[in-house]
Amino acid sequence: MPKTRTSGTRGTTPESAALKGAASLNGRRATINDIARLANVSKKTVSRVINQSPFVKDATRAKIDAVIQQIGYAPDPQARGLAFRRSFLIGLIYDNPNAQYIVNIQDGVLDALRGSGFELVVHPCDRLNEDFLPGIRRFIERQKLHGVVLLPPISEDQTLAQALREIDCQYVRVASVRLDNTSRSILCNDREATGEAANYLEALGHRRIGLIAGPPQYRSAHERALGFTTALEARGVTIPPEMIVEGAYTFDSGVACAEALLARRPRPTAIFACNDEMAAGVYKAAYRLKIPIPEELSVVGFDDSPLATRLTPSLTTIRMPIRDMGRLAASKLIPVKAPDEVDTAVVTRVTLHLIVRDSSQPPKS
Repeated sequence: MPKTRTSGTRGTTPESAALKGAASLNGRRATINDIARLANVSKKTVSRVINQSPFVKDATRAKIDAVIQQIGYAPDPQARGLAFRRSFLIGLIYDNPNAQYIVNIQDGVLDALRGSGFELVVHPCDRLNEDFLPGIRRFIERQKLHGVVLLPPISEDQTLAQALREIDCQYVRVASVRLDNTSRSILCNDREATGEAANYLEALGHRRIGLIAGPPQYRSAHERALGFTTALEARGVTIPPEMIVEGAYTFDSGVACAEALLARRPRPTAIFACNDEMAAGVYKAAYRLKIPIPEELSVVGFDDSPLATRLTPSLTTIRMPIRDMGRLAASKLIPVKAPDEVDTAVVTRVTLHLIVRDSSQPPKS
């Protein structure tokens, strides 16, 4: 009968391989990589055994345990996997001035967690602070988080993503473009959506159009502005530089930007603001200047937040399913089945589209 292979080496057992492996460590402390090599399994499988995951076959678990016993491996508590020895907590980490966006995302996360046994903890942070990365790590380790949801703009930070991988923390990034593998991403089509808004305004007959862009540190700000200007250029309309101003995704910045645009001569007949908070600021500026909406100024926003239907007239805006985004992100972190069975090839995208209401109409002839 042919000999069986139990550890990747003909005629050896996990115990004998481990003894040889221990001799080759030259006195250094064994690592999880050593265990994986000697047991002829993946690092992830070793991590699951160390963290008492139920998703490991008994024979595999016994083989890994035998190697651990033989070489005297003692896991470093700072480097241990988080997935199964951590608390039933999901973290929401953000640095975002838009309070309504955060509330909507949070509601979506809570939708996903309801009935799962997991709870939500939130961590506002300042990405410009020198304690940004150390602070997030302390938060994760102190709370013993199962995983985290990252919101833009910090979701776009590759250094943060790498730091989370190094401490073996699960994460999901909400972003306007793909920055990571599909199992860690919720993607939005910001560029296509703002192109739809541009086509709509041009089709109404608007040619003098102002743009209130978002802060440059947000990838979404670039995607939204680029989608809007590119779509207009394809229809023969170019926005001059003086008709593009930079906001901060806040109401007050929307007021200031709109006042600057409405001081131009000739003034714009339409303004596209890259979120609803800034669009609401346009309303206030127009009110101060006694410019009626939409009779003399059409306004289009982005988000379709609850604010959009509370304004008078109701705001034409791009609907972003923010609550759904939070729900989808958290769902990727909840272990509903064995990790090996999770389909990581599925791209999770949310679809954005224009909602036409009362704040837009053709310009006066």
